[in-house]
Amino acid sequence: MLEVVATLPRGPVFLAGETLCCDVTFTNSSTDNQSAEEVLAWSSVQIICQCTVSESRVQLPRTTALSTEEASTTGCETSFVPNKGERGLTVLCTKPKILFCDLKLSSGVTRSYRYEEVIPTDAPPSFRGQAVKYSYKVIVGTQRLEKSTKMVRVPFRVLVLFGLNDISVYNENEEIAPSNPFLNNSRKENSVLDIGLQVISTVTARKAPHSYNIANARGKVARFLLFKQAYKLGEDIVGMFDFDVGTVPCVQYSVTLQSEEKISEECRRKPGQGTAITSYVKHQEMCLNTLRTHMNIPIPLTATPGFMTDIVCQRWRLHFEFVTSLDDVDGPESVPADGEEHQWQGATTLNVETMVWDLPIKVFPTNPIHASSVTLMKTSALINMTNS
Repeated sequence: MLEVVATLPRGPVFLAGETLCCDVTFTNSSTDNQSAEEVLAWSSVQIICQCTVSESRVQLPRTTALSTEEASTTGCETSFVPNKGERGLTVLCTKPKILFCDLKLSSGVTRSYRYEEVIPTDAPPSFRGQAVKYSYKVIVGTQRLEKSTKMVRVPFRVLVLFGLNDISVYNENEEIAPSNPFLNNSRKENSVLDIGLQVISTVTARKAPHSYNIANARGKVARFLLFKQAYKLGEDIVGMFDFDVGTVPCVQYSVTLQSEEKISEECRRKPGQGTAITSYVKHQEMCLNTLRTHMNIPIPLTATPGFMTDIVCQRWRLHFEFVTSLDDVDGPESVPADGEEHQWQGATTLNVETMVWDLPIKVFPTNPIHASSVTLMKTSALINMTNS
């Protein structure tokens, strides 16, 4: 029996433009001396990206997908069809790389190979939306002589930072290129990951805070202060409310982190099709007679940053809801000087109305190594090939 194991040593999350490394090990675990030697005709590896859509919402153009024949004959003509049995349409398929031809393994012998491939910078990100899904896999195909092809599939996640097509621009930029004063000043090219992380750090750095006056037809409700509008996955969105400047009593407020999934017009199944909204984290607080308070909303590491493809566009926003009183609400009286304990009873009923507000924000990728720490994806997969 032959065991084939494919492993992603660094983890299952990568930044587009990085080089993916996959270790592939072939072990002859047979104990039958009469058929101890295993002979493999060939083994080949490819990366594919499958796009799955909701047929009731999305109509794909024909130029978007690769057919099974195109995916299997790109690079060399073999019986290796990496997207065989996969759901959806293949929107990305790298050229196959042959690990070996005519490999003979005696009983107990193990041979290891390393597959390396650059993930295209213009590839779509991994995404699981309500109408569209992009998923990536490393496919290892192996065949015995006169036997069917067996495949090992290792799923992985891709984060996309748009603008990394030409990293030479960043290598020449002293402001972007990271430096260390304790090391020598000899210049060397930075990796795509180093440059990407530095770009993300620069665009998500805290700058001048943004102040917003929240008001309705009857007056000002509050002032909201947001310290920045660009974040990376895993960061906390921190904002502060000042109700002391308001003239309209606010009873309760809530802030929800949401993503908007919008299908491009040419791919919509129905002309008047709306945008799909997904809610992630919600902060809610009673704020009657509150002068100042703050909110803290974490961005999940498992979420997908904002992006746009020919099929779908994802954006991020903060969704606010303010419940305001239509009548004046008497607050507690001031605490007397004697320091005695007093009890204040609020109104049993209030005549209220709700106002909503959406504030767009930008969400960027994070370090893929950090994202790997919370993923449920396995970093390896195996198959056992028998003689039957």
